Amino acid sequence: METNGIDSYTGEAGEADRVKQRPARRGAYLLPGIFTVANLLCGYYAILATLEGSVADMDNAAKAIGFAILFDTVDGRIARLLGANSDFGREFDSLADVVSFGIAPAFLAYAWGVRSLPISEAGQAVHIYQLGWLVSFFFVVCCAWRLARFNVQGMAPGGSGYFVGMPTPAAAGMIAATVHAIGFPIISVRFSVLWLLLMVGLGVLMSSTVRHFAFKNIRWNRRQSSRAFVLIALAIGSIVLYSHLALLLIASAYCVHGIVLELVRLVRHRLTSRLA
Repeated sequence: METNGIDSYTGEAGEADRVKQRPARRGAYLLPGIFTVANLLCGYYAILATLEGSVADMDNAAKAIGFAILFDTVDGRIARLLGANSDFGREFDSLADVVSFGIAPAFLAYAWGVRSLPISEAGQAVHIYQLGWLVSFFFVVCCAWRLARFNVQGMAPGGSGYFVGMPTPAAAGMIAATVHAIGFPIISVRFSVLWLLLMVGLGVLMSSTVRHFAFKNIRWNRRQSSRAFVLIALAIGSIVLYSHLALLLIASAYCVHGIVLELVRLVRHRLTSRLA
């Protein structure tokens, strides 16, 4: 009789614990969604700021894309930390990324690098305008392609250490960092063509199979060397004090490192095949 009483008590207590845990689990799914909404809001604001057209507005649009990258990074970390990954969250995050890292930077790149050409170069500018909206659309398509492929294939084979193709936040960050660093819009046809070539290159890297480091294998909850803290402090300090140059260097380094790793991999493969 006493045993049955204990069993019934523990059963009721276990049921009560499960009921108490349900709201917490819903909250865990809600928290990453809040950061995804913040990411989407930044992309939406970047589009509106770009449409205003002034130099300050375009710089604010570039900053908004930077904050969108930050929110996109945080929502993924929180989802993995809380075990709150879901199909809905993944699709919602991808849709937000299309806006913040595809449409918003494409708008900004066209307005900053093409639309501001002077009237004195109207003859050549007409062709640049047409090429500009085509390249901008190409960038958006490559962004959507990259996100769809990631949802289907995931990370590179062999672990979660590398992305297949440049991540969309990195491509958007390169555009935003350039606008933030230089400031004034492009007013030369030659530089406008170079700008469009950069956009094409970013689009190709997103849709390619060139691997880029993912920083997902870093265990932030484990002890790190003092050098890591010094480097992190220097990086944060440089971004705060010299954001124009620091962000451009960081974005450029990340874009280039994937190409360098791919070249090194090809050279090693050829050397190994020759020795074999």
